Amino acid sequence: MTRHEEFERPGWPDDGRAQPVRTGEQHSGPVIKRGAQYDVTTTDQRLLDEVGPSDWVHTDPWRVLRIQSEFVEGFGALAELGPAVSVFGSARTLSDDPHYERAVDLGARLARAGYAVITGGGPGIMEAANRGAHEAGGVSVGLGIELPFEQGINAYVDLGVNFRYFFARKTMFVKYAQGFVVFPGGYGTLDELFEAMTLVQTHKVTAFPIILIGVEYWKGLVDWLRDTVVAEKKISPLDVDLLTVTDDLDGVLDVLARAEKARRSAGRSTGRE
Repeated sequence: MTRHEEFERPGWPDDGRAQPVRTGEQHSGPVIKRGAQYDVTTTDQRLLDEVGPSDWVHTDPWRVLRIQSEFVEGFGALAELGPAVSVFGSARTLSDDPHYERAVDLGARLARAGYAVITGGGPGIMEAANRGAHEAGGVSVGLGIELPFEQGINAYVDLGVNFRYFFARKTMFVKYAQGFVVFPGGYGTLDELFEAMTLVQTHKVTAFPIILIGVEYWKGLVDWLRDTVVAEKKISPLDVDLLTVTDDLDGVLDVLARAEKARRSAGRSTGRE
């Protein structure tokens, strides 16, 4: 069945959004489902939905153990990763897009500089950054997520971990990275970007570089932050300075190197507790 052949799910909102599509198989942790066994809801959805049968409530203690296992598995897989950079961007970016080519280039540069490259493990920018790291002989990491529209881990990932819960996955992106590099992307990319900014702004984590690639793409967002959000005193001018916006890939490595030097001079480790 192709990605454009949709199937019906009772109760799925008819709100004009793209509906989940059934692909060849679905991965849910160690379980593979095909055909009629394919589940159109995600683990996150079943956890967070307010409606459902009353016995749902009694499964929560077991969900806690499953959530705990995701953290244990993620920490175990990545504990000895070494210096790393998390790279984000649209899964819809095609291989002939200039941003794809630049993400490949950046992945290779990061690998040669001694960084592992961590992505969401999917297609588009994620695939490109993994590809660059893999082809340069570096460590290419993909942190996948269970979704109704199964994407799977791309072919350039050397170390892959699949997650059911977004919040467990997002913890790994932050904990094991010395910086975030964000290419043009949509809601998922913006989610990771603003979570990182919030964590740094509120001092929940040690400050780390957050670098946006694509001056023209990000200009509207940065202008809005300065001209509206700062102007209305919802954040301070310094909060916008958490971002570095550039088209210069050499500049990315420079920012990371300066941050690493500052960490070492302050006697801080490269990881976050």
